[in-house]
Amino acid sequence: MANLKEVRNRIASVQSTQQITKAMKMVSAAKLKRATNAIVQLRPYATKLKEILGNLSASLEGSTSPFIEEREPNKVLIVTVSSNRGLAGAFNMNVIKATNNLIAEKYSEQLKKGNVSIVSIGKKTQDFYEKRNYKVIGNNNEVYQALTFENVTKITDAIMAGFEKGEFDKVELVYNQFKNAAVQIITTEQLLPLPKSEEAANAKESNVDYILEPSKEEIVTQLIPKSIKIQLYKAVLDSHASEHGARMTSMDKATENAGDLLKALKLSYNQARQAAITTELTEIVSGAAALNG
Repeated sequence: MANLKEVRNRIASVQSTQQITKAMKMVSAAKLKRATNAIVQLRPYATKLKEILGNLSASLEGSTSPFIEEREPNKVLIVTVSSNRGLAGAFNMNVIKATNNLIAEKYSEQLKKGNVSIVSIGKKTQDFYEKRNYKVIGNNNEVYQALTFENVTKITDAIMAGFEKGEFDKVELVYNQFKNAAVQIITTEQLLPLPKSEEAANAKESNVDYILEPSKEEIVTQLIPKSIKIQLYKAVLDSHASEHGARMTSMDKATENAGDLLKALKLSYNQARQAAITTELTEIVSGAAALNG
């Protein structure tokens, strides 16, 4: 009977866990809808702005803007966008793996010299790199409590100021790009200096023509910093939607696994109960036969 009690306790525990995972799935599904709306609305604007700047980059050569200045990447900053919480499958670990691969493939020499810094947006990557004694700058985990353009811009302003002062020669961005609830694409892109698009290399052959108002200098002063802020904000929104999609998928799978485990446990319980009943009947029959004998 002790075995039956143990199986009953396991069944109760799995049922409790299943209720929790099912509730977490529903919460993530509700949050995913809002997060998806935010990134879907911003993405066309961010993409078009980046395209315009890419096509204008040829005409901006010789500009005084510090944000398009190509320098030898002696000091590198990597911005990692993760989440504050786990239970989202491989969501956070994918960002960490991509960041580690980026450092190993492109910036191993800078790392040996201590010239690789990390700005983490999300507690998971913050904790990971702090425990491994990386140079982690600041704490931006509270940005998810009020995910607005203004709050993300504070982070971008600090990064741009560091680049302008020469504290960083190159800034890379690693995040999960949202495709759908089941698919998140790990993405690595250059944030600073502002990368030139492939179209810019053939700008002279391009038919794209822009009338610059009020002037090229004004565009350099306003549009380039704004584009950088929009790109980081888009990355954070992409990651935020990806997080809820990954957690919803993960909790859905966990709920299914709990259901499968419950079936196995109930089968095991019924078999143990049947065996116990059979044993009791055998003992009763044997006792009756002994008395008759």
